[in-house]
Amino acid sequence: MSRLHNNLNKITKLDIAIIGGGSAGITLAAKLNNVSAVVVEPKTPIERDCNWALWASCAQKTQFKAAIKGSWQQWRVVDHHTEVLHSSDQFHYISLSSAKYIKQCESDLAEGVNLIRAAAEDICAEGIGGSFSARGQQYKADKVYDSRPPKVSKDSLKQHFLGCEIRTKTPISDPHIATLMDFRVDQSRGLHFIYVLPFSDRRLLVESTMISSKLEEKEWYRQAIYQWLKDQKIEIEETLGEEIGVIPMQSLNPLTINSGAIGAASGAVRLSSGYAFANIQAQITKLAEGINSGDFSVPMPISPFLNHMDKIFNGVLMAQPELGVTIMMRTAEALDADGFARFMLGSATLIDWAKVILAMPKVPFVQQMFRQ
Repeated sequence: MSRLHNNLNKITKLDIAIIGGGSAGITLAAKLNNVSAVVVEPKTPIERDCNWALWASCAQKTQFKAAIKGSWQQWRVVDHHTEVLHSSDQFHYISLSSAKYIKQCESDLAEGVNLIRAAAEDICAEGIGGSFSARGQQYKADKVYDSRPPKVSKDSLKQHFLGCEIRTKTPISDPHIATLMDFRVDQSRGLHFIYVLPFSDRRLLVESTMISSKLEEKEWYRQAIYQWLKDQKIEIEETLGEEIGVIPMQSLNPLTINSGAIGAASGAVRLSSGYAFANIQAQITKLAEGINSGDFSVPMPISPFLNHMDKIFNGVLMAQPELGVTIMMRTAEALDADGFARFMLGSATLIDWAKVILAMPKVPFVQQMFRQ
C-alpha cells in the first residue's frame, strides 16, 4: 500500500510518477533513488502472473534468480522434416514468473518511492509532467512515465496464444530441452506452432501460438494443444493453470508515441518475434541512469535498423504466410546456438545477419524491401 499521506484536500507533488506497474513500470520504480515518486498499478503481482522469457547471460541468471521458473541451455525448432537443436554455453533460455519478479521489485522500492494499488484516473499531460488522481487523491508530477501497453489494431499482425501449465501422468523425455517452435500443427490459419517449456520431467507449459491478424476462439488453441500432446503420447494428470495473450507485431508511429512512454508503449516489443523483456530491461536501465544524472528523456528501445528489418520480415509474412515455417526453419538452421540467441535478442553480428539473409528466399524479401 502507498505510504503517502491521503489528504483529499491537497495535491501531492512528486518528482516522478509511473503509470502502470508491469515489467517496465515496476523495473523503473525499483531503480529510482533520491526522488519522490509513485508507481500506480491496480493489479497485484499474482493477478497479472504470466511467463516471461529471454536468452540470459550468466550475470542475468544471477540477477533474476528469485523469479526463474526454468532454465535451458538447449532449445529446438521442429517441422515435419527437420529438427534443429541448439546447445549453448554462453546463453540460457530462461522463463520467469512475472509475479515473483514484480513482487521482488515492489519490495525493493527505495525510501520516497511508493506503490499505489489503484488505477490512475483523469490523467492530464502538462509538458513532460502531468497530473492524475488515484483512490480519490490528486497528484502532480514533474515527470510522468506511462507504461500502459498500446492498443492493438484489429487487422494488424499479432502474436496470440493460449498456454496450459500441466502435470503429466508419466515423466517426459528430454526435460532439459525447450521447444521454441514445433510447426507440426495446423498451418491453415496463419503461422502456427506449439511452444513447450518443461519445468521438470512432469510439469510443462504448453502453448499454442499463432502469428496472424485474426484471433481464434479459446477452444481452438486448446484443441491444438491436446492434439499435440496426443501426438507426443503425453497424458495430462492435472491442469495447473492457463494463460492467454495478444502481442502486437505492428510498428508504432513515432509521432504518436507519448514522450514519457516506456516499455511496450514506446516500441520495446520486437516486431518479428514478440520478445520484449530484454529490450525493456536495457531501456529502463539506461533511463534510470539518465534520471540520476538529470536526463529524463526515454531511450529508444530498439534500433531503427532492426525495426526496419523486422518490418520487412512481417511484410513477407502478411503477404505470403505460407512461407512462415520455411523462414523460421532456415533462420534456425543458418545460425549456431549463440548466433540464434543474439539474433533473437536483437544483438546479432554482421556475420549473423549475413548468414540469415543468405538463407532466406530472395524474391519475396526483395519485393517487400521495395514496398517499405
